[in-house]
Amino acid sequence: MGILRGIADYMTLQRHLYKYSREKIEAYQQRELRNLVDFAAERSPFYRDLYHGASEDFSSLPVINKEVMMENFSTLNTCCLDRDEVMAFALQKEKDKDYTGYFNDEYVVGLSSGTSGNKGLYITPKEMTRRLPFVFLARSGISLKNLPFRILFLLRVFSQGFADIRAPFLLLKYMSTMTEVDEIIDALNAGRINILMAPPSMLRILLPKRDQIRTPIDTVVSYAEVLTAEDKERFRIGFGAKVIEIYQASEGQLGSTCRHGSLHINEDLVYVELYDANGALVTEPGTPAARMIVTNLVNRAQPLIRYEMNDLIVLGEPCPCGSAFRVIDRIIGRHDDVLYFTNKEGKLQHVFPDLFSRFLITESDRIREFQVIQAGQALRILIDCPDGPEEQKKIREALMKRIPEELRQFGIEQIKLVIEFQELKLPTDKSKYKRFLTTGSSVTS
Repeated sequence: MGILRGIADYMTLQRHLYKYSREKIEAYQQRELRNLVDFAAERSPFYRDLYHGASEDFSSLPVINKEVMMENFSTLNTCCLDRDEVMAFALQKEKDKDYTGYFNDEYVVGLSSGTSGNKGLYITPKEMTRRLPFVFLARSGISLKNLPFRILFLLRVFSQGFADIRAPFLLLKYMSTMTEVDEIIDALNAGRINILMAPPSMLRILLPKRDQIRTPIDTVVSYAEVLTAEDKERFRIGFGAKVIEIYQASEGQLGSTCRHGSLHINEDLVYVELYDANGALVTEPGTPAARMIVTNLVNRAQPLIRYEMNDLIVLGEPCPCGSAFRVIDRIIGRHDDVLYFTNKEGKLQHVFPDLFSRFLITESDRIREFQVIQAGQALRILIDCPDGPEEQKKIREALMKRIPEELRQFGIEQIKLVIEFQELKLPTDKSKYKRFLTTGSSVTS
């Protein structure tokens, strides 16, 4: 049943992407949205109350965000899952650094720091994650000529969701982005890898050692961070491979690359609304949006309906591939700087921002926002916490102990650490809030 269901998924997703007209896509979306809203209002106490007496016009329904979602997690999800129990499960996984296994033997749990705010919990039924190989096949932009896919997937942590991506045509090897570069290169060569998946920041680290990679790489897949046009061209030339991008977030698989190489919104998996600063719908290519509101059309365990994200996108011109799915010209935001330290061997050691975010957000629920400023071996961490001096003292003491311990695991010693508490305000213009900054001057207390 799994293979037959997977083949059906593949054919449906391909048909939607390449055969559906704009009118057919919009009709499909409206049908799915009506079904989703009805389902959520019936199964979720949160949505039942939220939509009581609301207009039937979907665009008039209330907008939620991560803060609202987390405050109401227990009544928003349709599986009767308790937020505290799910959070305890996720935090224990973080503490143990064992990210496999299902909550209640049924749900993959994701813990996200996002680009602003505190922790976000995201649940996915395992029946959905086990269909991912064929979704990947249909929407990865990777040519079937590369079958079987021998993929090296560089990611922050392994998780059960990735473990569920198994199929005869997919040979997946996972490695942490914190792995030594030489070890990654050895794995590429030994596994005869033909597809390399990694964030752009990791690809930049690998690129200077391209001559040591003996196996021919057919495709480089970029994910998790913004892929600039300049980097895409550098990677194409440097790795001698086709470069494609996947726009994945905790809220859903937002965009995938087509056979022509353009990044499209996955219109049959998510419904994306873009608005300008005056609240007018953005439909024209080249116009930056001030708000991006997303509805996940497929995950009914945790319905995210009219969910405002911090990411912003700019639409592109129609694609030569013929798909009526909207093209993403560029993604604004999600591009944090990688931190570099000198390790005990005198070599530069990278620490990815999402890993550093984990050190902070898993320490206290009271951290509303933070900013990390690096100058050489010195770090100044600004924390926005609404509590008084006593709670702030506890957080400071815990982080002053934990951060050096975490960094020592990567051979990073002799760092100067300053932690300060202050109100941090997000930009009021269209610029992206930067959590990670590097400066040339020293950090002082």
